[in-house]
Amino acid sequence: MKNKQYKAISFAILAAALYAISSPVSKLLLKEISATLMASFLYLGAGIGMAIVGFIKHIKYKERRERSLTKQEIPYTIAMVILDIVAPILLMFGLTMATPENVSLLNNFEIVATSLIALLIFKESISKRLWGAIILITVSSIILSVKDISSFSFSLGSIFVLLACICWGIENNCTKKLSVKDPLQVVVIKGLGSGLGSLIIAFVLDEKTNNIIYIIAALLLGFFAYGLSIFFYIYAQRYLGAAKTSAYYAIAPFIGAGLSLIIFRELPNFSFIIALVIMIIGTYFASTEEHNHTVIIHEHIHSHNDNHHTHSHNEIVIGKHSHIHAHEECNHSHKHREDTHHSYAH
Repeated sequence: MKNKQYKAISFAILAAALYAISSPVSKLLLKEISATLMASFLYLGAGIGMAIVGFIKHIKYKERRERSLTKQEIPYTIAMVILDIVAPILLMFGLTMATPENVSLLNNFEIVATSLIALLIFKESISKRLWGAIILITVSSIILSVKDISSFSFSLGSIFVLLACICWGIENNCTKKLSVKDPLQVVVIKGLGSGLGSLIIAFVLDEKTNNIIYIIAALLLGFFAYGLSIFFYIYAQRYLGAAKTSAYYAIAPFIGAGLSLIIFRELPNFSFIIALVIMIIGTYFASTEEHNHTVIIHEHIHSHNDNHHTHSHNEIVIGKHSHIHAHEECNHSHKHREDTHHSYAH
């Protein structure tokens, strides 16, 4: 069991590192590929790559262990795909105008967007600790977005990134409705649907590229930084639980910022350092606030080593399994991210 935990820890860190490379490497590829095309290649790479992974898993494991999407999830699936078309395009436009290290840190604004949308639209409550995190992350985002403090003008690139985070904030709340279903199926639909949608928009805008090497690189980046990263995250979560996995994955934006500084050999200015410190504190508060779990009845694959699945079985059950089960109401504090049993807002 310890070997599986060590393997899961390495997968959680790998998931964070894979996602972290997306901003700096995308910045390099945007020299030859337009923003909309780049967004389409990233998601197509994730969708095609994870479809291949799914095919291999189907051959190896004939029995389906996860629950498929149903008609009830169609509205949320459509919204997820549309938002995943818009968000990466905005992010790529932002990357063409802003530094990749700023973009990496600004991605944390997604926490703010997800929380506020959960509050305003889905009527979830927000704890005092999370309000503090929202304020700190927002202040940090403003510092990163200000182009000239003396004239208080905002960077257009940063605004595009923040708009992308808002789109992903809405998308997170939609994806939450699909989180108990087969995650591999969700990633494939997300990747292929959003990738093809962005590709159609790119053709309408007459965006083209003949650089095959850059196209292949973008597809591979999408597979690793988007598709495979999510796959490793889910694997780690099932052996470590939601709490421990999130603690390792929370380093992703800061790895991205560090890689950007190394790759582009740019010394950070004083504003960036201040924003970095504030962002670290805000991210810590967001991932460790005390939260309350109301009674939940749902079905998904799970194990009993994550402090959230404490129900009993009539027979002996070891490892992962799937069945309809209930979670009793409880209040506790630990690090966590958006998943089946947690949202950023509580």
